[in-house]
Amino acid sequence: MVDSAAKKSLVGVIGAGTMGAGIAQLAVQAGHPVAVYDAVEGAAARAVEGIGKRLDSLAAKGRITAEEAQAAKDRLGAVAALDALKDAGLVVEAVIEDLGVKQKLFAELEGVVGEDCLLATNTSSLSISAIAGALREPHRLVGMHFFNPAPLMPLVEIIDGLATDPGLSAAVADLAEAWGKTTVRCRSTPGFIVNRVARPFYAEALRAYEEQAADFATIDAVLRESGGFKMGPFELMDMIGLDVNLAVSTSVWEATGYDPRYTPAWTQKEHVAARQLGRKTGRGFYEYGEGVDKPAPRYEDDREPAQAKPALHRCEGRTATSYGDGRILMDLAIDPGGTATVALAPAADTPNVKLEAAIAHLQSRGKKVLVVEDVPGMIVTRTVARLVNEAVDALYRGDAEEEDIDTAMKLGVNYPKGPLEWGADLGFAYILQVLDNLEDIYRDGRYRASPLLRQLAHADGLMDTPLIHTIGSEFIADLEAAFDRIQDQHTEDQRKNDQHANDQHANDLRTKDQHDHDPDKDQP
Repeated sequence: MVDSAAKKSLVGVIGAGTMGAGIAQLAVQAGHPVAVYDAVEGAAARAVEGIGKRLDSLAAKGRITAEEAQAAKDRLGAVAALDALKDAGLVVEAVIEDLGVKQKLFAELEGVVGEDCLLATNTSSLSISAIAGALREPHRLVGMHFFNPAPLMPLVEIIDGLATDPGLSAAVADLAEAWGKTTVRCRSTPGFIVNRVARPFYAEALRAYEEQAADFATIDAVLRESGGFKMGPFELMDMIGLDVNLAVSTSVWEATGYDPRYTPAWTQKEHVAARQLGRKTGRGFYEYGEGVDKPAPRYEDDREPAQAKPALHRCEGRTATSYGDGRILMDLAIDPGGTATVALAPAADTPNVKLEAAIAHLQSRGKKVLVVEDVPGMIVTRTVARLVNEAVDALYRGDAEEEDIDTAMKLGVNYPKGPLEWGADLGFAYILQVLDNLEDIYRDGRYRASPLLRQLAHADGLMDTPLIHTIGSEFIADLEAAFDRIQDQHTEDQRKNDQHANDQHANDLRTKDQHDHDPDKDQP
């Protein structure tokens, strides 16, 4: 727990951008005196002024009292030099995502602050171990990754580098929780939990667009209204900033040795090169500005009720056309009965009357229908399969615990389910089937399944209860029990095979003995 002295200690925030200002506001509202520093002249003062206005706005809305707002403003100030942070109990760095810049800053800061000062970096994807490598005492540095806007988003990732003192990272986690945040712990791995596991959400939407599955608005609608995500990937990238999102994708791709699972999409790179960065520039995947209407998804027009009720098939990673029977595939829905929108993909040889009947039937049940091109894995199916695989692989690598992985994705990016929970719900065998089918089609390594996913898929049918009920503290115990049953079954099968071989050998000997003693065996 954080004692009262720690709660009253000075918090230094280096970097006066949106994230730095948000962290400073969070700390000052938690009762700390806060000093904001930025190398750009005037930036810290502007950040402090902006925080003051937000505090006044909170008071005007009744979220805090006027006295609380004023007291917080009295504890907040801008400083012109790092030396002003010499008495800080915690310094959080939130400057540009550049390894050299961060290393130089912390090397200088180490000579300013006291030995008991906690040093934290808010990097979203750079190696904590690499940043700490510039310190004389690298054990002092811990990752403290907030999400934007920091005062509102509930999650903080606490990241240990190779040298991080576990006691110090625990102290930083306690402090974040005292500020009202939920913390998750992970080791320093490219992208940590959220930015690593979330990459397929953007990448698969971009690939689907490049394969002409649908336009931006339709893909967003499918993932939002059928998949259950709060925002579609294209509208979310526009809000984040395409340049920021691309930088994270590129960082993870490079840090993983150019793993094809994280290869940046040319569509996003083209938009960034054209300075179409999203809302902040007035144009990204969508156009913004006064009088500009956002494109609508391509919902099917209302059809007359149909007598027929054509069969719809679950997407399993293949195209509808590949089956050769004119089938219609339905994309994955988080709640097939309750979701408002259904996405369909007809095969090249699907009779039009069959597609029309399917659309009419779904509309008669109150569903909006989106028809997309017949691409492998459709939209939600390929996205969720890859999200589950990334989460399972993080567990396989020991990056974080299963509960922290699911918590991070639900709180950090507002996913409707944790990906491990989602995989258990759908069945890991189904997720593996989708990925293997996609990998068989593309053969580029992008859809290769984690070794642990293969184990989970094999264990799926061996659980006493569905995996959905065992995610959490009982998950690994049940999984180990399942693997024990696999081994026991293997041993029993081997015993039976050996017994069968012995019995067969004995029968062969008896037959040979009878043949050797048959008086007629040499007769023609």
